[in-house]
Amino acid sequence: MEILLLALVLGGCLFLIPLGLPGLWLMLAAGFAYDLLMPGPDPIGIWNIAGALVLAVLAEVAEFTLAGKYARKYGGSRRAGWGAILGGIVGAFVGVPLPIIGSVIGAFAGAFVGALAFEYMGSRNAGVATRVAWGALIGRVVAAALKVGVGVAIGAWLLLAAAI
Repeated sequence: MEILLLALVLGGCLFLIPLGLPGLWLMLAAGFAYDLLMPGPDPIGIWNIAGALVLAVLAEVAEFTLAGKYARKYGGSRRAGWGAILGGIVGAFVGVPLPIIGSVIGAFAGAFVGALAFEYMGSRNAGVATRVAWGALIGRVVAAALKVGVGVAIGAWLLLAAAI
């Protein structure tokens, strides 16, 4: 029964990730709480939780850097890469007041606008800046998908560790 509850909580946390909410961190908190509250010497194990923590940190870093990498891949400067990263962060915060999907839309739009503005300031070419901004947007979408994939891996890892 307890493992079913853990599975439901982890599934709910997984649903939060594409919405821009801290689903990965809530998954780790749920695994840690399960480890503390369940009887036995070490139901999930501190090493399993630590491994999941490493995956979560890597996913967070990838989420904020992929937009910049894709902006550069589409011909942008380092300036455009930084614009995409900063724009994504600012956009996620600006979008928070919109219920449920505001932070996601804000992060996507922020990466686009940040890359567009920073590239245009450097190149003064609207066509190039727009292409680079689309690259940043694609990078942000890829990052969100990657983060959901890591969430699936963390959920499966924690459930498997709890079941064994």
